[in-house]
Amino acid sequence: MTPKPTATPAAGRSGGVATVRTVGARPVAPGDPTGRSAAAASATTADGTTARERLLAERQGQVVTGAQAIVWSLEALGVTDVFGIPGGNVIPLYDALMSATGLRHILTRHEQGAGHAAEGYAASTGRVGVAIATSGPGATNLVTPIADAYLDSVPLLIVTGQVFSGLRGTDAFQEADIVGITMPITKHSLLVTTVDEIPDALASAYHLASTGRPGPVVVDIAKDAQQASAPFRFTPEPALPGYRAYTRVSHAQIAAAVTLMRSAERPVIYAGGGIVRSGASAELAALVELTDFPTVTTLMARGVIPDSDRHQLGMPGMHGTVPAVLALQEADLIVAIGARFDERVTGDPAHFAPLARVIHADVDPAEISKIRHAEVPIVGDAAAVMTQLAAEWAAWASGAAAAPTRAASATPTARAASQPRNPGIATWWQRLDGLREQFPLGYDEPLDGLLSPQYVIERLGALSGPDAVYASGVGQHQMWAAQFIGYERPHAWLNSGGAGTMGYSVPAAMGAKVAEPHRTVWAIDGDGCFQMTNQELATCAVNSIPIKVAIINNSSLGMVRQWQTLFYDNRHSFTDLDTGHGSQMVPDFVKLGESYGALALRVRTAGEVDAAIELALATNDRSVVIDFVVSPEAMVWPMVPQGVGNSEIQYAPAAAPVWGDE
Repeated sequence: MTPKPTATPAAGRSGGVATVRTVGARPVAPGDPTGRSAAAASATTADGTTARERLLAERQGQVVTGAQAIVWSLEALGVTDVFGIPGGNVIPLYDALMSATGLRHILTRHEQGAGHAAEGYAASTGRVGVAIATSGPGATNLVTPIADAYLDSVPLLIVTGQVFSGLRGTDAFQEADIVGITMPITKHSLLVTTVDEIPDALASAYHLASTGRPGPVVVDIAKDAQQASAPFRFTPEPALPGYRAYTRVSHAQIAAAVTLMRSAERPVIYAGGGIVRSGASAELAALVELTDFPTVTTLMARGVIPDSDRHQLGMPGMHGTVPAVLALQEADLIVAIGARFDERVTGDPAHFAPLARVIHADVDPAEISKIRHAEVPIVGDAAAVMTQLAAEWAAWASGAAAAPTRAASATPTARAASQPRNPGIATWWQRLDGLREQFPLGYDEPLDGLLSPQYVIERLGALSGPDAVYASGVGQHQMWAAQFIGYERPHAWLNSGGAGTMGYSVPAAMGAKVAEPHRTVWAIDGDGCFQMTNQELATCAVNSIPIKVAIINNSSLGMVRQWQTLFYDNRHSFTDLDTGHGSQMVPDFVKLGESYGALALRVRTAGEVDAAIELALATNDRSVVIDFVVSPEAMVWPMVPQGVGNSEIQYAPAAAPVWGDE
């Protein structure tokens, strides 16, 4: 087995209004833009006002159409980029967009693409992503990205058109109750039927989407409300009765948590995607260094602590590293922050971490003790919770004898013998370091002689570096990208974690590139996923959004095929796609890429990999599509089969580590 090279060095959905929220690593006032292009609008003058504030003051009270009020409200909120497709019931809005000076509208080729692009925009920056669609099928095409954003806590503002208010309930042309449809998969859904409601509805939606536990909010606006006129009245901080703020963390709970942390012999910090959404990676790093606790990062939290950090054990769960999986399984204390104990991490919850007590901190109280009982529940934003945990720990440690000091090591596994540790968990670290030495991430070369997908992804990450953004589709390539790319910063890894949405990658990469044009952005896609949303390469070509696409082409729906191989006696029922080696190659991804104006390449051997990636990295005037024709026999390992406990982890076929006292 080839070892993986060592890497080089928010409130719940029903609550959480905060006076100041954190996006990325910066404090941001509600409604204030946080984007690159909003700097000038936010620059203050001698009288202490910003250009945007002065423009808003000039617009207040002007009689405008509802459509114009939508545009002005988005601009007042600091929105700079929107994705969408026009249709009959948003024609008034699109007419107003044509003369907008502060908004860039990107015409996508499918509403699902608009939604995923808004997700990629939001996930790569922490800002609110905005998508627009018309009523009926336009709005329902957004349901998948809305559900995706809901499960992954991505802040989205979805604006849809609706039929004339007098026609509602008559089965009018392109009528669909999108508020009712999306209510279970949004933080909130609002129907607007009068022009006066528009500014407050949008301000409320933006605030709900971006505060507490982030998520999608839908604002459905009737066509007659868009056409009617009224004085423009915008309030950046609307009153939201019933939206409860969780701004204060209980000190009693913090003290109780640190008491458990002090006495733990086998502690683990279980870091989830909520830390990324909170912009709290610095607070996590400080807590980890202070306590010397080993840390695992979920699929949604990759990069929140650098892979080069010596405390990082890797990703837990079904396809996690052996040290991460067994650290949770053998722990006597789990400090879960911004994580939700989903079944892909726990396996069978009844057999998960049987000896562990749990501290569970989350901005959404509904997540705490939902799956695993927490001995110490803490409701609060991840940044605030970790800051207070660190302060409480430091206060205790300052009175303890010989408090350990720490310094970063060059690699996660090379912990210098002279480096002091938390003496109370020295034996625990010996166990975990032993697991890291014995079970490093790696892969076997395919027996069929074809290109290894793991090698492709490993080289892509090594050549592109930690400053790039990697947006993955769903399946085997998603797991390999999570495993074999070294992540050193948050927001570098984008994927559909909760919903597992095929087709996410290309539009999400496009949205990330719009948000951060200075970064290299890769869409790492499978041949199945790519065929679902590749039309957004046309959007990239027309709008000069040069992304790079790596198709991991194993000519099949790879993850389903893996399960069929392992659990269904090699019965590969309807998973062959005929796109790769020895097949008809329909479609031909090189010809398809070229038809979209991209530089398109095909790679079949390991010797061609680096040159193709380097050419892609050097090409920035258009998108690049690389068809990596890889082995269909490659599988994702390690693996915990579904429905069993994590102690059943398989490192490779027929190879399982010994855990605990066995």
